[in-house]
Amino acid sequence: MSRISYVNGAYVPHRDAAVHIDDRGYQFADAVYEGVTVRHGRMVDLEPHLERLWRSMGELRIAPPMERGPMRFVFREVIRRNRIENGFLYIQISRGVARRDHAFPTTPTHPSLIVTLKRLDVDGVIKRAEKGVKAFAEPDIRWGRCDVKSTSLLPNILAKQAAKEKGGFEAVLVDRDGFVTEGSSTNMWIVKEDGTVQTRATTDNILPGITRATLLKLAGELQIRVVEEAFTLEDARGAAEMFLSSSTGCATPIVELDGHKIGDGTVGPVAKRLVEAYRLYMEA
Repeated sequence: MSRISYVNGAYVPHRDAAVHIDDRGYQFADAVYEGVTVRHGRMVDLEPHLERLWRSMGELRIAPPMERGPMRFVFREVIRRNRIENGFLYIQISRGVARRDHAFPTTPTHPSLIVTLKRLDVDGVIKRAEKGVKAFAEPDIRWGRCDVKSTSLLPNILAKQAAKEKGGFEAVLVDRDGFVTEGSSTNMWIVKEDGTVQTRATTDNILPGITRATLLKLAGELQIRVVEEAFTLEDARGAAEMFLSSSTGCATPIVELDGHKIGDGTVGPVAKRLVEAYRLYMEA
């Protein structure tokens, strides 16, 4: 069965889905996006994703293409038409189509909305989390508004590719002062020797991850102490455990960083508890 996508009011075969060549999302990355995990046909953490989507639009002064109720309907309809139980729902909103000019269009434009869905092996993600992954540090060269989920992702792509070419799953981004900011598409966490979990505060110019927020809640329920403070690359290399989080990555332990083992090089007990808690959360 051909995949079905939504493009500006129409449900179309994915192979035929397209936007206008003058769409500002294509010309300038003048757009925002969200990605939602679908588990057993249910969208995980949909409402927080919508909250962040509306915030991103507000920060870039992009008008919502529709209200939240109709948008929820579109999402459900894309899932229904594709008959996908476990997948990744991608939502992108651009400022719309206008004559190419760096400044905002003087004539009002209607924002473009696209929604796609592809299969995601959620069970495979959990299995990967049970084994852990390798990561490599890369300089953080992104723009200064990382709190906005913009489609301007070229620095992230370059970092991810650099890590991949070294045999890594993810890039750990490091600022000029040696502090870890995020991953190329994830939030970063470490576990200290005393079992305290540490992750950079969202007020410190990082993306407020939805899975990150859920893990904070789950950690509280498990009585795992968490501090929201920046940590250095050296802190990460010397940590008892390290893991990343994202909508498609769950809580995935990092067992090796830049060729050095994290802890004993295996998945640690804190990460195991959080991975299992998040798995149960998705199944609820």
